[in-house]
Amino acid sequence: MKNKLIYFILAAVCTFTVPFAAAGCTKKGNDKVVRINEVTHSVFYAPLYLADALGYFGDEGFEIELTNGGGADATMAAVLSGGADVGFCGPEQAIYVNIGGSKDQPVVFGQLTKRDGSFLVGRKEEPDFKWSNLEGKNVLAGRQGGVPAMTFEYILHENGINATLNYDVAFNMMTPAFESGISDYCTMFEPVASEYQAAGKGYIVASVGQESGEIPYTCFMAKQSYIDAHTDKIEGLVRAITKAVKYVNSADSATVASMLAPYFAGTSEASLKTSVESYKKIDAWVTNMAMKESALTRLQDVMELAGELKRRVSFNDVVNTAIADKIYKEVYA
Repeated sequence: MKNKLIYFILAAVCTFTVPFAAAGCTKKGNDKVVRINEVTHSVFYAPLYLADALGYFGDEGFEIELTNGGGADATMAAVLSGGADVGFCGPEQAIYVNIGGSKDQPVVFGQLTKRDGSFLVGRKEEPDFKWSNLEGKNVLAGRQGGVPAMTFEYILHENGINATLNYDVAFNMMTPAFESGISDYCTMFEPVASEYQAAGKGYIVASVGQESGEIPYTCFMAKQSYIDAHTDKIEGLVRAITKAVKYVNSADSATVASMLAPYFAGTSEASLKTSVESYKKIDAWVTNMAMKESALTRLQDVMELAGELKRRVSFNDVVNTAIADKIYKEVYA
């Protein structure tokens, strides 16, 4: 890695570092660091890690400190409390905060993923899986009110399926809970899904993202005050990741997997390669990180269907497209 990526397991707490990380906590206000709290750690977010591995953040004059929230609600809490400069999670969190009327509200300034990145894992092989197989079943699909769970509810609704979603397990504990015997199916991100299958513990039966279609799934957001005070960093972050998306879409999966390996200690490059190919296959990443108004409208449709939306919010109140549009024109000129 050209840059020092500091990765902490617990959100906003300097407690434990994975092997490739530099030790110690970065003080708030360090001009050379952007603190990002990610909702979970997954190959689904490959461009974020590649931007670090390729030195793109260093080219912009800063490094990133990456913490894992283990859920979108925790990620947003880190941003609101000042524990992180930037949150990387579902944009529903910005909507919830806007409706709540909080001061200095977080604004989405860049979208990375455009569909659900999870895969449905069952306890037996189902080569001819149909979504109707879920009728009457129990599924671990995420925290109530989060995009993963609401997207899954949307799929069930569209297919006319009556299944029970288990909301009682924390997002980052779903796989261990499933392994312990809870529920009939579980949604997992890569590389966890492939590793789980390779270990003979379960079987990937379907891509949730292929079935749900496009939806603004994971975005970068920050308080308006941070964006105003650090526009150069926000532009640099968007530029670095836009370049990384361009790279991953043109590079072969084996090369990408070798670059991701330091970010996934204990995961084989073969598994990472499979994960990268899975996400390429479902066209997971946007090229222009500016969220479209139609995308936010669809998200709010999904939230309404799930009964999680008190009122609709205005696109311009929660999304800034100017920065991403500007960077896209630069990178793809």
